[in-house]
Amino acid sequence: MRWDALFNDMESQLAEADRLALDTEVNERTRVEMVGLPLEDRLRAAVGYRIGVQLSCGEMVHGELTHAGADALVLDEVQTQVLIPYGAAMRYVGLGRQTRPEKSPVRRSIGLAHALRGLARDRAEVSVTIGGAAGAVRLAGVIDRVGRDYIDLATVVPGEPRRSRSVGQVSAIPFAALAMIRSHKADAA
Repeated sequence: MRWDALFNDMESQLAEADRLALDTEVNERTRVEMVGLPLEDRLRAAVGYRIGVQLSCGEMVHGELTHAGADALVLDEVQTQVLIPYGAAMRYVGLGRQTRPEKSPVRRSIGLAHALRGLARDRAEVSVTIGGAAGAVRLAGVIDRVGRDYIDLATVVPGEPRRSRSVGQVSAIPFAALAMIRSHKADAA
């Protein structure tokens, strides 16, 4: 009888050691997988959910996440859409733990410049927020041109069409200075 108890105890100890080794291996593999996951994969998994984005200029923006691209996201507010470059975000609130990698190489390559060119092509009236730690500056206007790493924004009186005589000034704004670009929804205009 003593031998049976001894062998049972030894089997229990070996089984526990095997379970601990498996738990350690699973945890280590999970950590290794997390190292390779980009933030945009977590954002893609949150598409359709309401999230908050704290910007480096100090503002907090809330809305339904409708797009997470290569280097920017889009939030839907009641009457507007907000394009936020990832570089302008300090933190995200409301993301789940899931990830969704983008399988399409075409979609993976669509970045901030593509979205800005669409706004320029449509001659959409936008509100551009620029800034950083020092605070935010808002400019209303129309994007005239999109370069490789900047936009030209023609500032106009809100509600007025972009005409030569209505342009107050044209500002060249580096992508790195963009905090957010707000435009009216097509159906809300």
